[in-house]
Amino acid sequence: MAKANGIAYAALLQLRDDVIHVMKDMPAWQNQDVETLAEIPLGVLRRNATQRHGVTRWKRGSNLNKLTVFDVEVIDLHPSLLLDEWKAYAAFVLHHEYIHALGWRAHDSIFRALERSWPGTINPLDGPNFTDSLRLANAKWLWICKTCDKSYPRQKRGNRNYKCRHCSTILIDKKVQPE
Repeated sequence: MAKANGIAYAALLQLRDDVIHVMKDMPAWQNQDVETLAEIPLGVLRRNATQRHGVTRWKRGSNLNKLTVFDVEVIDLHPSLLLDEWKAYAAFVLHHEYIHALGWRAHDSIFRALERSWPGTINPLDGPNFTDSLRLANAKWLWICKTCDKSYPRQKRGNRNYKCRHCSTILIDKKVQPE
């Protein structure tokens, strides 16, 4: 967890306001007081995180069987989500975290139905594409398959110890050139 700088924090607040405004008009949230979501502190994940796009952190001692908005310590989003190119996906991720904050911890069928109720246009590849962009930004090495031309960004050398997921060819290391 990291503190957002002034510009990032302003972007988080704008994103929060936009998502809550949309949620107020969604049929799925008509019986919920979504205005209370504005009271949840927002923060950012570490910039070098490559797996998590957002996380809801609960206060210690919270009753995990009966969670409320007031049990949330903070919702952190990846700082790269605040860039314009990821704005629509960022709204979806914050909506996802707000579902957790409203008491749904598990990613069960009810949770997924609530998640799908988001009215924005979300490409199913947004999540994987965002993860790929994070991995590429942090990569020091590319593991390259000479057979199918797939490449896998990594932070350590593979030393010919890994095979391609698609064709089982041994991967070759290539140093990423700094920009």
